[in-house]
Amino acid sequence: MKAEVTGRVAYTPPKLSLWRRSLNARTALLYLLPSILLFSVFVFYPMFRTIYLSFFLTDQQGTAAVFVGMENYQYLLESPAFRNSVKATVLFVLYTVPTGVIISLFLALIANEKLKGIGFFRTIYSSTMGISVAASSVVWLFLFHPSIGMFNRLLNVLGMPGVQWLLDPDWALASISISTIWMNIGFSFLILLGGLQNIDEYLYESAKIDGAGYWYQLRRITIPMLSPTLFFIITISLINAFQTFGQVDILTKGGPSQATNLIVYSIYREAFVNYQFGTASAQAVFLFICILVVTILQFKLGEKKVHYQ
Repeated sequence: MKAEVTGRVAYTPPKLSLWRRSLNARTALLYLLPSILLFSVFVFYPMFRTIYLSFFLTDQQGTAAVFVGMENYQYLLESPAFRNSVKATVLFVLYTVPTGVIISLFLALIANEKLKGIGFFRTIYSSTMGISVAASSVVWLFLFHPSIGMFNRLLNVLGMPGVQWLLDPDWALASISISTIWMNIGFSFLILLGGLQNIDEYLYESAKIDGAGYWYQLRRITIPMLSPTLFFIITISLINAFQTFGQVDILTKGGPSQATNLIVYSIYREAFVNYQFGTASAQAVFLFICILVVTILQFKLGEKKVHYQ
């Protein structure tokens, strides 16, 4: 059926329009099919399986054995060990995210200056991106060593007593946080540097003509124009901090006295050491809800201060 034309506006019959939308939907679905299959296998099925197992007691193979409903969640809320894991995780996030973002922003501001040889420092600052968590954790393990570690040797040179960095409950979480900040600086620095280089130089030239100083430009131009990039980095850093595992496993194994037993490591121990897959799944669901809530709050509160133009 041909479309009837009235003046300059073409009229498409409803049946033909519906057929075209259906064809477009099928074409789009065909293009999305590989991604849908990958997400179904590696994301959706494990997620729903985890939720399902959180309502059961399981055997050592992870097979659901006895339905217990909400008892696994009740057990977690009453467990001092789990509450300690939540507290350690919250402190770890507070230690690493603000400090890491501030240091990365400071380095990005320095590296964005037009100085001779600045490319070398940009490479050094972003080099942590190319080092695996396992390799960097081993390096930090030697740095924190109580007798041969560089940090304690430096303290001895300054006439100060050495610190049991990874063996003292008061220092262990801070030590893990320091290593994590160092590992994450490269990625945050590179993204922030890219955001700085996308700011129009005309804005700075106009501000200089008006007599604006460096700190005024930083407060009124750089930070507002960089806010979308900062919003992205803060969101990603929050999610990554809640999911930290590798450095905890290599450096402290969750100790001493469960001081670094973050939720992700607690899930690992519960599932693959104690073979309690039901309670481990409940912890995983709790962690998912925490990350979801934090991300939603970040979008609701943080996005209001983002300037996209």
